[in-house]
Amino acid sequence: MIEHFFTCPYCWETISMLIDVSIKNQEYIDDCEVCCNPIKVQAVSNSLELTGFEAKSME
Repeated sequence: MIEHFFTCPYCWETISMLIDVSIKNQEYIDDCEVCCNPIKVQAVSNSLELTGFEAKSME
């Protein structure tokens, strides 16, 4: 697991999420810890590090 920091697409605050890099391709929805809006998260890893990350609003 690694902690990844990014900007919320709703409130523009910097937040973090724990990403399990042992899973190569992930897509899920998680709420912003600041504004509680749902964020669509896509993460790609190579089992050692995060190689791609995208966080989008659900709108």
